[in-house]
Amino acid sequence: MRLLASLLCATTALVGAAQADELRDSAKEYFAPLPSTVPALKDNRVTPEKIALGKALFFDPRISASGVFSCYSCHNLTTGGDDNMETSVGHGWQKGPRNSPTVLNAVLNEAQFWDGRAEDLKAQAKGPVQAGVEMANTPENVVVTLKSMPAYGNWFKAAFPDQADPVSFDNMAMAIEAFEATLITPAPFDAWLNGDDAALSAEQKAGLTLFIDKGCSSCHSGVNVGGHGYYPFGLIEKPGAEILPPGDKGRFAVTETADDEYVFRAAPLRNIAQTAPYFHSGKVWDLKVAVQIMAESQLGEALSDAEADQVVAFLGSLTGAVPEVALPVLPAETATTPRPTAEVR
Repeated sequence: MRLLASLLCATTALVGAAQADELRDSAKEYFAPLPSTVPALKDNRVTPEKIALGKALFFDPRISASGVFSCYSCHNLTTGGDDNMETSVGHGWQKGPRNSPTVLNAVLNEAQFWDGRAEDLKAQAKGPVQAGVEMANTPENVVVTLKSMPAYGNWFKAAFPDQADPVSFDNMAMAIEAFEATLITPAPFDAWLNGDDAALSAEQKAGLTLFIDKGCSSCHSGVNVGGHGYYPFGLIEKPGAEILPPGDKGRFAVTETADDEYVFRAAPLRNIAQTAPYFHSGKVWDLKVAVQIMAESQLGEALSDAEADQVVAFLGSLTGAVPEVALPVLPAETATTPRPTAEVR
């Protein structure tokens, strides 16, 4: 009897291991673990000096016209890398048109913003600084502001040692990109992809199986579980205006192509459990509801509560460890630093 019991236990273990390997092999067709080092950036070599400068600029509200808003205002590293608001508040307390995406792992996206209008993070960094509803500043005023503080001059020189006049708007963006490239959050899902069977619970594995079998992974795939490809919101069934505002036509604003009306970049799903509210409109606060909406609108599937709970459990395995970021001590203003203004242009 003991021998029989031992054989049964061994057989069960082998079957379980085979099933785990089969699911992992299937998952690896769609996903990849996070890189173990800071990703290389196009035309922007990452150095410790550039990262340190980018961190200071990321937290400095004085690159906004009002001196109130920084990159960190909309991309709070303590709350999932976004601001957990329906749409962000900017210059003159104006509300922006779209939900703020997370900055965590954003370097791994194919393009930035919901409509993909910025090809990379350095292009993205320039947008909010100049947007009237966000920081409402100008490149010229940013440069004057930074040059008015001698410490910034030293930091830019250290980050861009080969340049005679390194304090520039372009270099500001490159430094911010270098810092943001470090914001990688390894998660239990990465450990599981790398062979740790115990990193995911049985419910999370069931949710992953559903995520693949139902077709979610057709759009939300790759290392960032999304963040690439453009798809109509409402591929099968268009959501109502309370979720899909008719005035925001998505990528159409970039391409002016009729086929791109209400088309958006697939959202990256890493840390999604921490970044409510959801969708470009920020109209849905419950992740389970968001999952069910996506299943109906994109796949024509009505997920049961139990199925949706399992998918949500899997998405929880994408919540990663945020790297520790010590707050920078920023240089003080001088007599030549431009004074803040709250005037709405």
